[in-house]
Amino acid sequence: MWAHSLTVQDYQDLIDRGWRRSGKYIYKPVMNRTCCPQYTIRCHPLQFQPSKSHKKVLKKMLKFLTKGEISKGNCEDEPMDSTMEDAVAGDFALINKLDIKCDLKTISSDLKGSIESEDKMKEKSLKKEVSKELIHPQAIEKLGSGEPSHSIKVHSGPKPGKGADLSKPPCRKAKEMRKERKRLKLMQQNSAGAFEGFQAQGQPASLLPKAKSNQPKSLEDLIFESLPENASHKLEVRVVRSTPPSPQFKATFQESYQVYKRYQMIIHKDPPDKPTVSQVRLVPASFEDPEFKSSFNQSLSLYTKYQVAIHQDSPIECGKTEFTRFLCNSPLEAEHPANGPECGYGSFHQQYWLDGKIIAVGVIDILPYCVSSVYLYYDPDYSFLSLGVYSALREIAFTRQLHEKTSQLSYYYMGFYIHSCPKMRYKGQYRPSDLLCPETYVWVPIEQCLPSLDISKYCRFNQDPQAVDEGRSKDPDRVRVLYRRSALPYGVYKKNHQEDPREEVAVLEYANLVGQKCSERILLFRN
Repeated sequence: MWAHSLTVQDYQDLIDRGWRRSGKYIYKPVMNRTCCPQYTIRCHPLQFQPSKSHKKVLKKMLKFLTKGEISKGNCEDEPMDSTMEDAVAGDFALINKLDIKCDLKTISSDLKGSIESEDKMKEKSLKKEVSKELIHPQAIEKLGSGEPSHSIKVHSGPKPGKGADLSKPPCRKAKEMRKERKRLKLMQQNSAGAFEGFQAQGQPASLLPKAKSNQPKSLEDLIFESLPENASHKLEVRVVRSTPPSPQFKATFQESYQVYKRYQMIIHKDPPDKPTVSQVRLVPASFEDPEFKSSFNQSLSLYTKYQVAIHQDSPIECGKTEFTRFLCNSPLEAEHPANGPECGYGSFHQQYWLDGKIIAVGVIDILPYCVSSVYLYYDPDYSFLSLGVYSALREIAFTRQLHEKTSQLSYYYMGFYIHSCPKMRYKGQYRPSDLLCPETYVWVPIEQCLPSLDISKYCRFNQDPQAVDEGRSKDPDRVRVLYRRSALPYGVYKKNHQEDPREEVAVLEYANLVGQKCSERILLFRN
C-alpha cells in the first residue's frame, strides 16, 4: 500500500505485524506463498555483545583511523556463517594460551618459594616411583660410540593393558582445563592475577590481594576508543533528518546522492542512467535480497527510456528522482515529545564523514520502541572497512544511546531475515535477537526458530497450537476510511456508499493485515 502519512506509532505497530517500508511504499510478504519467506528480525541492543568477527571489524576501522592501515584479505561487507566459527576459534585460542609462559616475578618470594619447593618434592617422589620401570638396559651406552656411559632414562610406552602411557601428558578433565585457562588469563592481564591463580591451590584468600575484574570491552569501548593526536584519519557520524528535510540534509544531498550512485553502479552493477531504486515498487523483496534485482534490469531500462523520451527527463534527474522517492521521502511524521530522544522521532540519514567527505549513509527510522534500519549505501572505494557490519554496530550503539534518554526505546530492527537465502542469514549473527511469528505476531528467540527453518522455509514459530493473532481485526465495521474528504467507519461507508461487493473482500484483507489497532487509526482511502 502507498502511505501518504503515518504517525511513528502507526508504523511501529505495522512493523510489529511484518510490514516494512521503502520510501512511502509499505509492503508485507505473503509468507506461506512466497518462494523466500522474509521474517522480521529484531536485536536486543542492551544485551548485545560483539562477536569475534564484529570485534575484528571494529579493530580494523581503528587501525585505519589511527595509522592508515588497510588490512589485506577478505573485504566482503558481511561475513557469512561466522557465529559457529567464532565459538570454535575462541576455544582454540584459549587452549593455546596454556602454552604461554607467564611472568611470575610479581609473586612474593616467600609464597613463590613455598610453592616451588612443594612442587619439587612432588616431582622427586614421582621420579623415584617411575625410574625403576623406565630405564632401558640397551640405552646405557655412550651416544654415537656404543660404549657404556651414564644412564639415560628413556620413557617407553606400557604394554597393552598395563596402564597409562607416562611418556605422554596425563589426561586432564575439562573442568581443570577451564580453571587453568582462567588462571593464566588473569596472570597475563594483571599482576594480582598471579596471586589469584595460586589461590585455587590452597593458599588463604586473606593473604592474597584481590584480582581486578576481567570484564570484556563493551561495544562503546571498541567504537569510541580515543585516537592519538596524530591520527591518520578522522571519522564523524552525523544524524540528519530526511523528512521533512533539515537544512543539513539539503546541504549534503548532492554529495550523498553521488555516493549512492557509485554504490549502485559498482556493487549492484547498475548502468549510470538507471534509476535502480524504483524496482522495489515492483518486487519489495528485492530491496532485501540483491539476487532479485537482476531480473528487472530490462524492465527498468525500458522505464528510463520512457521517462526520458515521453516526459523529457534527463537520465541523471530521473535517477535522482528515484533516489529521493525511495531513500529520502518517508510517510513518517516528525515528532518531538518531551520524553522522546533529543533528535525526535521520524526518518533520518546517518552520515559517515571521513576526513570531511561522506563515505556511507545509513537510512534509519527512529520509532517509539526501536531504531529501524531501512538501507545502507557506501562508497565502494572503502569496501575494505566492512561498512555493512560497521554501520550495523554503530546503529546498535546508537540505539543504546537513545535508550538512556528514552527507556522504552530498546530494540534494533534489521529488516527481514531470509533463512532460505544463505547470503541473507548474516542478520542472525547479531544476538540476542528474535524472529516474528508470521501467524500470531509474537517474538520468538532466533535459537528456537532455526531448527524449524532448517526443515521448512515457512514456519509458525509460536509452539502453542491454541495461540491466535491477538491483534487481528475483530470488528471490520470499525475500520476507518477516507471518502470524499470525510473520515467515517467502514460500516457507515459500506451501507451508504459501497457499490461493488468485491470491495468488501479487499477491505477485510486490509483490516486483517494491519490489525485492529491500526485499522481504527489509519484512514483507508476509498475512491
